[in-house]
Parts: sequence; C-alpha cells; structure tokens
Amino acid sequence: MKALRWHGAGDLRLEEVSDPPPPKPHEAVVEVSWCGVCGTDLHEFLEGPHMIRTGPHPLTGAEPPLALGHEFSGTVLALGGEVPGIAIGDRVTADPVWRCGTCYWCVRGEYHICPRSGSVGLASPGAFADRVTVPLAGLTRLPDNVTDEMAALAEPLAVGLHAVTRAGVGPGDSVLVVGGGPIGFAVVLAARLAGAAGLYVSEPLKERREKLLDLGVTEAYDPRETDVRREVFLRTGRIGPDVVIDATGVASLAARAVATVRRGGRVVLAGVGHGTVEIDMGQLVFYERSVLGTLGYNFDIPRVIDLMSTGRLDASALLTGRHSLDEGAGVFADLAGDRAAHLKVLLTPKGL
Repeated sequence: MKALRWHGAGDLRLEEVSDPPPPKPHEAVVEVSWCGVCGTDLHEFLEGPHMIRTGPHPLTGAEPPLALGHEFSGTVLALGGEVPGIAIGDRVTADPVWRCGTCYWCVRGEYHICPRSGSVGLASPGAFADRVTVPLAGLTRLPDNVTDEMAALAEPLAVGLHAVTRAGVGPGDSVLVVGGGPIGFAVVLAARLAGAAGLYVSEPLKERREKLLDLGVTEAYDPRETDVRREVFLRTGRIGPDVVIDATGVASLAARAVATVRRGGRVVLAGVGHGTVEIDMGQLVFYERSVLGTLGYNFDIPRVIDLMSTGRLDASALLTGRHSLDEGAGVFADLAGDRAAHLKVLLTPKGL
C-alpha cells in the first residue's frame, strides 16, 4: 500500500509499504477515506522530531520512519475484538490516542493523559496511507448524514470542544480566543455552542479574521495594530473576558492571557508549545485567576459527530483544501511556506 512517511525534518516520502498486519484484540484496521494535515504534523515536518520518538515507542513499539496523520475517516476492514454498534464495512472516524488501559489515569477514564500514551501518526503508523491500524476503543460509527470529509474534521473540532469544556464556558460568558488557526476556529465553534455571548479573537492574518467574522464572532482583532487586552476590557464593561483560551502555544501570549482575563476568570492553554511561561504570581493570587492546561480530547470525538449529525455544528468553513495523497509531500511544503491560505487541508489515498 501507499504511505506518506516521515523520515526526519523536511523529509517526507510517498512509499510502498506492507499492509497492516491482522489487528490485535485492542486494535482495528481502517481503510482511509480522508486525513487532515494537523499543525502537529507540520511541526514534525519542519522541525521534528518533537512528539515522534527516535526509538521504539514504549507502548506501541513503533519507530520512524512512519506515516503521519491522525485526523481521519474511513471504513472498517478488520476488528480485533467486539465494539458495540460497529461492524466490518461501517464508516468510522476514530480517537487516535493509544492508551495502556491499566494505569491510574486510564482506569479513571483520563486515557488522554496516560503516561505511556501516544497518537496514531506519531507513536504508530498514521492515516496518510491506504490503510491504518487504530485503537479499537476509539472507533465512532458515522451517521449517514455526516460525510467522510466532515468526519475527518472531528479530531481538531474535539480539541476545541475539550478546551471549552475545561474552561467551563457557559451561557452569557465573554470569551477571548488567542489565535485564529484551525484550533482557534474549533474553539470559536465550541464556545458558540456553549452559549458564549461575546466572542473575541486575536489573529494577525486578515484572511482568517474575515472568515471568523463570517462565522459571527463579535470582533476579530489584529494584535499588531490593536491593543487587544484594552479593547476587550472596554467591550466587556471594563471587566475583562470571563475566559481566555490560547490556541497558539506561544509562551509570551500565554502570559499575556493571564493579565487579560477578568478577576476570577479562567485561562486555558490549548496550543501545543515548547517554551517556558513566566507568570507574575500576583496576577493569579491577588485576582484569583485560574490557569488550566488542556490536552487533545477525552471522549469528545463522539460528541462532535453527534453535534454534526443533529445539525448543530457546521464545520464547513474550516475545510479549505482537498488533495490526493500522491501530492502530499508538495502539500506539506506549500503549507509550510504559506499557512495563511488554508485552515484545514485533507488528503485522500483514493484519488480525486
């Protein structure tokens, strides 16, 4: 089968590889329909390894070279065990998180922070391929009215939903989202569903601000030209936003978020960053602000699919490009050179 495999920074190769072996009891094999290019994939392509281990992964045993890709939809080819309501031939998406199933966190249902966890496409061969092996426990059957393309967006949308849930956003809240990329878009959509009354976004790229305004955000600011902290403070009656969610992973912006949220408010860090955040403790203690981290999703992908199926979540604005897997290496190079042109790009091994 074909697979777009990561060999090192800047080195992606479309190669012929062996089909996945028969699934183990905790696995399933899926024929891929579509797979989205994630910012994590781009970081691995540009600067990796970050989340890819250079040696065998402690849980999966996989090591590079391996196919990237963890945002996908497809059709079940083989099941290693039984999953209620899912059979061979069903259309599915999947939570790509591998988990041990026995540690303190897994037993509590917090599998996404299992110490040995990893993701399909980073800890095992991913879905930029004809077929992929995935965690059996992560399968979600797709309703007839959710297309394969929209289902491939469920994973990043689940990141946004999980962040908004962690933030405790409720009806009438004012929310500032820092960063208007794919995860920022997902946060906006989830915050709107949660009942946020004021939705403000800080995003330097004009094309993204315009798309966000089309989605109905209250205001989208260019932080290079506007003091976003001051403007949101004024728009909220000189109180400040109830919640600030950082979707960039930039350390300096995380520190700024703490100074921006209202007294007693919540800051949630949803961007995957690699820097050190310096925060004035007085900004937390004297104003009783809370800072929370959020990682991926925790049983959120089925919720996203349900929201799509009932018509409450329309993520079509997030999808900005479709390409064949054969074009994958070139697509990565283009996205690395100009991220402004796209939000979410999908690749398919089936051809266009």
